[in-house]
Amino acid sequence: MSQKFQAAVHHRDDVSYVKLTGVIDEDNELADLVDKIPPGTAVIDLGEIERINSCGVRDWVNWLGKLEGNATKVVLVECSPAIVAQINLVNNFTGNGVVKSFYVPYFCPECDEEKVLLVEAADMGPPPHEPPTCRCDECDLVMDFDDMPDSYFAFLSNQKKVAEPEKINGVIKEFAPSEGEKSKIRSRVGTTSLSGGSVSSLPSVPSLPSISRTSPGSSPSIRASGSAPKLPGSDPGRGSMSGIRTSGTFTNPGSKPGFGTNPGLGMTGGGGVMAERAPVVQPKSSAVIYVLVAVLLAAIGVLAFLLLSGK
Repeated sequence: MSQKFQAAVHHRDDVSYVKLTGVIDEDNELADLVDKIPPGTAVIDLGEIERINSCGVRDWVNWLGKLEGNATKVVLVECSPAIVAQINLVNNFTGNGVVKSFYVPYFCPECDEEKVLLVEAADMGPPPHEPPTCRCDECDLVMDFDDMPDSYFAFLSNQKKVAEPEKINGVIKEFAPSEGEKSKIRSRVGTTSLSGGSVSSLPSVPSLPSISRTSPGSSPSIRASGSAPKLPGSDPGRGSMSGIRTSGTFTNPGSKPGFGTNPGLGMTGGGGVMAERAPVVQPKSSAVIYVLVAVLLAAIGVLAFLLLSGK
């Protein structure tokens, strides 16, 4: 079994409890689980699925299709935020299955803490759906829902009822025992050990430009990817834009070829005010022109003097 992905299958009568952990990507081993799950009902626990990419989504949909082809009914429990995102994004992600429970993400702006709360789909009621109240473990204040309600709970509009919920709950209690209300709330930024490794429990998100904080009075350094080189002539102490990397370049008359930027311009922390400008150096050609004009004027003056004195 891969270090990134692990699976455990337990059986009780005609119900199979499948616990999936880690990352579902191109290295998943979902196909190997088809023969381990007999016809009946498959309760798939997705609470420890941290991330799933496009290859994983393809294999997941194909895997559910094979299970349903073997007369297996699928019930998804403890769907992580990463799974909920795919349910709302991919039309047939759940196949003919049903979501019994899922995690809802929260954030506390006072303590900078993130939590996820386990919610039963049947308890959400009719639309419009609103996130349940969740309090912070540190300050006991009501936490903010860390998503958009309309988009996060969209899948509940087509939600089906779970058949034989008592039997399903019995299997879940047997193979995934809980500790009461505390088990419903857990840290969103914790890690799950997978054969000595660790995987972040945050859901998969697209890569965004990172903003690193600098000293007070200076503008933040923005990098789209990697580390941008310092611009020539910039002054870090004055909050110059030394961390910005752009796709195009521009040149300044008189600037050194190859830099593609104006080395004498800086931005202060006040927001968009020019802080320094490179000293203007007159080109040598201008000095030559001034000398020629002076010589010409002197020649005209001498010629005029000769003409006047000749009279």
